[in-house]
Amino acid sequence: MTLRIGIGYDLHRLDAEGTYMILGGIRIPHERGFIAHSDGDVLVHAIIDAMLGAAGLGNIGQRFPDSDPNLKGADSLVLLERTKRLLQSAGYGVVNIDSVIIAEEPKLTPHVEAMKQRIAETLGIEKNRISIKPKTNEQTGAEGRGEAVSAQSVVLLEMR
Repeated sequence: MTLRIGIGYDLHRLDAEGTYMILGGIRIPHERGFIAHSDGDVLVHAIIDAMLGAAGLGNIGQRFPDSDPNLKGADSLVLLERTKRLLQSAGYGVVNIDSVIIAEEPKLTPHVEAMKQRIAETLGIEKNRISIKPKTNEQTGAEGRGEAVSAQSVVLLEMR
């Protein structure tokens, strides 16, 4: 069995006004939304980058560039589904995902199970293979000042 590990990272700034943000495919009420070409789902974007990196298939910017007008406002779970198919074509499957979301606000712990469920459904894996850990940045940096939200993910793939 061949195992491969990938790491992904994403950050999006927050706008001045909004009513929600999308994280893990879930609409989370918040007075600020993401400034992004797609829906700005930093968690899913970090997972996609980790998956692509582990499989040696480039990165999210190469596969889904923000210069592509067809991706304006794109649902990141659709991009995750497309990434899953790319991996399957290359002979890989996801073993597990471990992610951290860094955001001072809103409180994300109440949404973690729903995020895990949406990601698991999209990837066709069991929810217990996904870990999502919300963290604050202790009021430091862009995340701590409420200017941005970021996510980091590690993905383990196996060749099938």
